[in-house]
Amino acid sequence: MKSKMYLTSLLTASTIAVSLLMSSSVSAKEYFTIKNGELERPSGFREWIYVGAPLTPDDMNNGKANFPEFHNVYIDPESWDHWKETGKFREGTVLIKEMVSVGTKSASSGKGYFMGKFMGLEATIKSKREFPDEPGNWAYFSFSTEDHKSLKKATKAEPTASCNACHDAAAEDDFVFTQYYPILKAGKANPEKAVGGEW
Repeated sequence: MKSKMYLTSLLTASTIAVSLLMSSSVSAKEYFTIKNGELERPSGFREWIYVGAPLTPDDMNNGKANFPEFHNVYIDPESWDHWKETGKFREGTVLIKEMVSVGTKSASSGKGYFMGKFMGLEATIKSKREFPDEPGNWAYFSFSTEDHKSLKKATKAEPTASCNACHDAAAEDDFVFTQYYPILKAGKANPEKAVGGEW
């Protein structure tokens, strides 16, 4: 009888421990490091959740677009899980924007816009702890060098007026342009649609 009670207690304790471990890890992991006021360049982001690649080419914007390159955008896995469950960007959300030039406008499949070379990297982070005075607690970072030939290892946040004002005025969800990312729109508080296969 004692051994049965001991086994039951052990199983109950194990279940509680696993439950606590799982619940404490949800939306807890951070994918960024800030030291001395500078964000260290994130790595491994190409294995995060890809949400889209908008493009505003020069030849559709009077020869000079503000952002003439492809923007490969990724969200960290913890924040994606939180987004599809709650429809909100969690504390610690990281969005990475990898910039790629327009390489050619012709391929075997026909005419269009095709990716060329990597030419920049940017990040935005939502953190009340790190950016209590920023609108929405979002801060924006650019690792791109002026010649777009290399990346900085760490960088300070861009001035608030440089990015936040536009995001505040035109972004659909909490300073994020979700209206241009069907993956984010489909997955908002909808785990079933988030994983694909249903529109």
